[in-house]
Amino acid sequence: MAQDTEQVSDPIVAFDFDGTLTTRDSFTAFLRWRTPPARWVLGGLRLVPAALAYIGHRDRGRIKEAAVREYLRGVTRDRLESDARRFAELHSRSLLRPDAVMAWKRWRDERVRLVIVTASPDIVVAPFARGLGADDLIGTALAFDAQGKATGAFASPNCRGPEKVVRLTQAYGADLELRAAYGDTDGDTEMLAAAQEPYFRVFTGRP
Repeated sequence: MAQDTEQVSDPIVAFDFDGTLTTRDSFTAFLRWRTPPARWVLGGLRLVPAALAYIGHRDRGRIKEAAVREYLRGVTRDRLESDARRFAELHSRSLLRPDAVMAWKRWRDERVRLVIVTASPDIVVAPFARGLGADDLIGTALAFDAQGKATGAFASPNCRGPEKVVRLTQAYGADLELRAAYGDTDGDTEMLAAAQEPYFRVFTGRP
């Protein structure tokens, strides 16, 4: 949904997704939902080395990419899109924070462009973004081969930390007006700092 280097006159209101609009990490929930229990446990065991390595490098993108390789490599884009739609249909009510959705709807009444900016794979978040009526979605892109199968790698940098501001600037230009931003972790620090109205952990509602 994100647009390339488009100049937008309306101010941007950016929402982080996981933990801000949702009560928990949507990508982990998606992986667990679509993975049979025994396969989920086996994958978790295989990811132990990546989890131990994370203690040293503290790069969430690397451990997330390891999970993509373990659970999604070889899955077609069409299958992932279909699974993501079904997951959103079944779990949007239990994942989305009601007070965050109310704030989202209040902004919809103003002349702004509502954008979800997330470190989660955009292919997983896209159905939620469409359901909310987001103007754009900026997320981490998965890589697919010539046959349309997930390679287990990212096609873009992990959309976290400074990368969120980089991606917003790429989409809307260096002179974009970031009217407000919402986040809940240090992965949102730079985006919040760039906003006229920064909101950190303001949503606590649960479905």
